[in-house]
Amino acid sequence: MRQQRVSLCALWLCGLALCLLDTVHAAESAALCESYDGVPKSASAAVPAGMALLPGGTFRMGSDRFYPEEAPVRTATVGPFAIARHEVTNAQFQRFVRATGYRTVAERPLDAKDHPELSAAQRRPGSLVFKQPADIKDLVDLNQWWVWTPGTSWRAPEGPGSKLGGRMNQPVVHVAYEDALAYARWAGQDLPTEAEWEYAARGGLDGAPYTWGTEKKPGGQPGANFWQGLFPVLNTREDKYERTAPVGCFPANGFGLFDMAGNVWELTQDEYADSTGLRAGMKVAKGGSFLCADNFCGRYRPAARSPQGIDTGSQHVGFRTVWRPTGASSVAAPRPPAAAR
Repeated sequence: MRQQRVSLCALWLCGLALCLLDTVHAAESAALCESYDGVPKSASAAVPAGMALLPGGTFRMGSDRFYPEEAPVRTATVGPFAIARHEVTNAQFQRFVRATGYRTVAERPLDAKDHPELSAAQRRPGSLVFKQPADIKDLVDLNQWWVWTPGTSWRAPEGPGSKLGGRMNQPVVHVAYEDALAYARWAGQDLPTEAEWEYAARGGLDGAPYTWGTEKKPGGQPGANFWQGLFPVLNTREDKYERTAPVGCFPANGFGLFDMAGNVWELTQDEYADSTGLRAGMKVAKGGSFLCADNFCGRYRPAARSPQGIDTGSQHVGFRTVWRPTGASSVAAPRPPAAAR
């Protein structure tokens, strides 16, 4: 696809003028999110369809208040960039697949030469599906609720027999890192760095714990699609959704971006590192998901981060893309100083 370009000057001026909104479409209204077709429209020649133009700048990244891998708070700087206003939807990913014939990692069998120890049955294509248990023994053994399910992919998100009908406006899931990157390259875009993603998620609220501000439930209502109740056995569904929600059903943040918290984890291009060092084969995922509960994973926040293996997908991991103008470059997230690690 032809990449749209603007000068840095034009991008900056557009950002200052709050040029964050494309044409009004269904995803931009919580009342209409269920009927959104999943493909953004645009009346702007400045940025690709469905993207918000951000001027970039310096902000406080990380948090000292929650999980240790988020600390310490440090200064980060990002250049100007545009970011998708919502997660890549099934409708958008379907267009990519139809145009290219692409097959995701979850749709490909493992190579017997690379995995001679596995049987033919074990090498079948598949992905991880969440199965809500009636009871658990602890919160350590993830196999109590995550089940490797052959036949699962973005086309069949709950496994064989499940369909995409009625879900075209929901985020695509069961995508591995190379799948997300392939889509981004096809679109003439990229995956965000961790710093770009967090800057965008904060929406101009410097230091606020949530994308919408300081209160966990503004006005007594969940501000995102996350787990209410006791994970993984009881979901009270205060947010009205048991699993993924259509994009745009919750209020946008200060930059006009939807679902920067909850719904699905979003992949970034950064290698994951924490106090134990660099984790090979892991990328940073941001934002939390519909499975994030306060008793297990209170990570539906801008500073939160999690390692995601590059070789597989799951039912709660998706992505969104960024676009950088000519001359702009991505900025890697600054790691904590050695003393802090």
